[in-house]
Formats: sequence, structure tokens, C-alpha cells
Amino acid sequence: MRRTPATLLLLVLCLLAPGCDQLGIESPAKASARLEADGKAIGGACRHAGRAIEDCYTLNKKADKAAMYAGWREMSEYMRENKLEPVVPVIPPEPPKQARQAKAASTPPADGDGGDTGDEPTAQASAKH
Repeated sequence: MRRTPATLLLLVLCLLAPGCDQLGIESPAKASARLEADGKAIGGACRHAGRAIEDCYTLNKKADKAAMYAGWREMSEYMRENKLEPVVPVIPPEPPKQARQAKAASTPPADGDGGDTGDEPTAQASAKH
């Protein structure tokens, strides 16, 4: 019985294939399961903090909405069954970027010089032209 190099190579590859998990290569099934678990955890945490599901969606745009809703619903049922009250978040959520930029634009500088009056171009503005 003579074995060809191709047969031996195939045998070696079959033996090494289960080791892909040890190399840190994530299979699509594991990635999907991880994303679903993350979404459920986010949804459950939102419900426990007393946030509406819409707020949860807004604060976590990249998470899977179906998984977030499932986690939110499971936590809601758990809280009802065990008569738990929501925990009020101590740290308020960050405002969206647009609100921060608008606030920064409307806030005068803190150095006390009254800021730029608009009469003279600043050194930065003139350097750009």
C-alpha cells in the first residue's frame, strides 16, 4: 500500500483543522453567538437601568437590535417576577456629538478675554488661506 504525498498532506490538514480555535480564528457561528450574547447583555443592562428600549437602541447603534430587545424583555420579566426596581444610573449618558458640538460653539472661551469678536481674523484662520 503506497501513499502519495497529496494523501499525506490531506491527512495532516485534517488533523490540524480542529486546532484553528487555538489559533484564535473565530468561526462565523461563534462570532454570531458572541454578537447575540453581547446584544442580550446590553439589552438586559438597559432594562435594569430603567432605560427605554428606544434609548438602548440609540446608545448602542452597532449592537444587534433583535438581541438587545430579547435581553431587555428577559430582564423585564425577571424584574417583574422578583419585584426588582430599576437601578438609576449614577453617570449620565454622553450627549450625542451634535449636541456637544453645538454646546461648544455657543459657550464663550474660559480664558476671560471675551473671545474672538470677529473684527480681526485670527492667526489660525489667516494661516489656512
